[in-house]
Amino acid sequence: MSQIDSEHFTNALIGLLDETMDHVMGFYLDSGTSLFETLAGISAEEASIPVGGKCATLAAQVKHVAFYLDMVEKSVRNPSYNRVDWGEVWRSVSVVTPQEWKAIQAELRSNYIRILVLIKDLPAWPSEAEIGGAMGVLAHTAYHLGEIRQALCTLR
Repeated sequence: MSQIDSEHFTNALIGLLDETMDHVMGFYLDSGTSLFETLAGISAEEASIPVGGKCATLAAQVKHVAFYLDMVEKSVRNPSYNRVDWGEVWRSVSVVTPQEWKAIQAELRSNYIRILVLIKDLPAWPSEAEIGGAMGVLAHTAYHLGEIRQALCTLR
């Protein structure tokens, strides 16, 4: 049975998360399409527009990703962390002011940094559950990046 070195896995995961969030290196995104690069060009007014007839706003999409990263980090560090209301973000975030939009983006950045610290703090990947959870963070964030970018195509 061959094994993947934990350091190689950690570095690859961090690289893919970095591409998704901040710095496109050509793994799977086109130049200028990371999440933070995409968000930099969205005004509070655009962030307040629902994505389609019954969908959430872009601001809610971003807040949801920030919330997801926060819950993952807290639940890994404290497995007895209480259950949360996953639907609250979708129900409560709609029209945002420029200050609220900046705050949501700052929360996303802070939670992303905490996830990176969490990944770097892990000495090893002891089971498929931890690896699956890490890949889930990547897939979930990339999914919402795609939704946000697709919505921008219809808004502009």
